[in-house]
Formats: sequence, structure tokens, C-alpha cells
Amino acid sequence: MPVFILFVSLLTPLRAEASIFSSIIDFISGNKADASEELPNSQNMALLQAAISPDLGASTTKNDLSIVGGTSILPEAQGPFTDGQDHTSQSDQISLYVVRKGDTLPAIAKMFGVTTNTIVWANDLSGKTIKEGQTLVIMPISGITHTVVKGDTLQGIANKYRGDLNEILQYNNLTKNSKLALGDTIFIPDGEVTPISPGSGSKPSGGSGSTGSVPSYSGYYLRPIVGGIKTQGIHGHNAVDLASAYGTNIMAAADGTVIVAKSSGWNGGYGEYVVISHANGTQTVYGHMSQVNVSVGDSVSQGQSIGRMGSTGNSTGNHVHFEVRGAKNPF
Repeated sequence: MPVFILFVSLLTPLRAEASIFSSIIDFISGNKADASEELPNSQNMALLQAAISPDLGASTTKNDLSIVGGTSILPEAQGPFTDGQDHTSQSDQISLYVVRKGDTLPAIAKMFGVTTNTIVWANDLSGKTIKEGQTLVIMPISGITHTVVKGDTLQGIANKYRGDLNEILQYNNLTKNSKLALGDTIFIPDGEVTPISPGSGSKPSGGSGSTGSVPSYSGYYLRPIVGGIKTQGIHGHNAVDLASAYGTNIMAAADGTVIVAKSSGWNGGYGEYVVISHANGTQTVYGHMSQVNVSVGDSVSQGQSIGRMGSTGNSTGNHVHFEVRGAKNPF
């Protein structure tokens, strides 16, 4: 028995030395251990990390966004960017944002490169208050900003830029009796730039209008109503107005997914309206409806009924305000 213990004792250092020697040989020869054979332990297990809320108080904070369905935007539970790059969205697409804890309207507006009023106006927000979990429609608004000079009136500003007085009042939270002060900035939704004399105090806005070249998808879009007449050509955000009788069927212009379906409210003048996202990266908008027959998330086919014609929102007669965002409007 003592002899056996002595033999084991002598053998153990040899085995240890052999193991060390083998490791040295593996290191020199470049051999690596097979990771698949490595059992998880406290030294090699990945650590779980809690999601970090964005620091919205920091002036450089930008939130990481995921694109859903190619166009609509939803937030990820990730921290602020630190790469120093500008991640502000400059797209003309209509986006969706789900409010998170700690969000403020100015921070969300900065994230999307729009004004606070644009978000308030498009979502019928009372008191400019938002709550966690609320889905906001981020509607890039095209238009003109005008700095008030001596002699300006609201109606005069509307006429000058071919804007709509009611929309100007709604967007800027004014009334017809509001008094303008020199230096005030007024935004004219869908206002048009016309030749102006130097020093008039007006300038183009930083909004995302339908400028520049856009693709043309011949035959891709179906006319959204049968019959009727076109009462207004291209205007606003690449839109046409198609009029017919109250309750006329409105159809999806192409296959897609419903990302906005508002069945009540002013909604930035669109009234009851629907937005459909399409596989080619574009969106179509159907405004002033009297009835909405689809819900957010619905898949629709070209020609499918999505609602009925009406005159809700900023409208003076039964028609559908039909926009194509991201491509030429063929109608």
C-alpha cells in the first residue's frame, strides 16, 4: 500500500508537467480549443444587460429607430448614440413613434427633424401632453415660414403663399382675431414659394416638401375611385383631389399594409384618413373620408375598399385627397 501511494505521488507531477508541456506545444503550433466543447461557467457566460433609457436631457441625444414594414418607425430600447453622427430622419415618409417613459415633445420633434407644432397638429394633442405607450403620427409637413413685418395680416399672409387660413390658424394655434407682432414667425402649411422682393421677411421653410426628382412607377397605382372628377391637380404634398358623391367607395391604390387609420379628429386637416405602406417603399394617403373600413396592421389588396368619401377635416366638399409619397402621383 505505501508503495502504491508513493508511485501515484511520483506520477502526479509528471502528469502536470505533461499537461503544461502539451499546452505549450498547442500554443506554438497554433492549435485552438474547440469552443463547442467548452462548458458554460461563471467565467465565460455572457452577462445580461438591462435596457438603457435614452438621456433625453442631453443635447446630442438621438434614439435608435427600427424601420417596420419599410417605412413606419418604432423605437428600440437602446441608449443614446455616441458616434457623433446626425441620425435625424430627413424622409418625406409618414412615420409612427411609440412614446416611451421620459420622452418629451421637443425631443421627439428634434429626433424626426420636425417642429413640435407639426406633431401637435397632426395628432390633435390637447395641452401638448403625451403619455407613455401613445402612438404618434409623425407627418413631415411641407410649407413656408414667414416672419411678420409691418402691415401683415393673417389673411394677407395666407393669400401671399396660397395657403389656407384655417390651416394656418390651426397649426399656429391662433384665432382670426389674434394680433400679430413684428418678428413673429408664422408657418403656412403647404404654402408655395413665389417670387418675392428682398427684405420682405419671408423665407422657404425647412420642411420636407415634394421637391427634387422622384421615381415614376407606371401602372403600379390604381385610381382610388371609380368615376368622379379631378377638382385639383398636384398640390400640397404631391396630392390630387378627386371628387364624387358622398359615400363613394375609396379603394387601395396598390397592395400594402395600413400604417395609419384615423376615424375621427382634425388630424392636421386630413380629417378621417388612411395611410398605406407599399412594397416599393412608397406610401399612399387618402384624406377627408366619411368612413374608415380598415385598421392599423391590415394587409390590403389593390382595389380593396378602405373607406368612403366625405368632407372631414379641412375640406369644403366631398372628395378624396390622394397623395403618393416617394413617387410621382400618376393622377
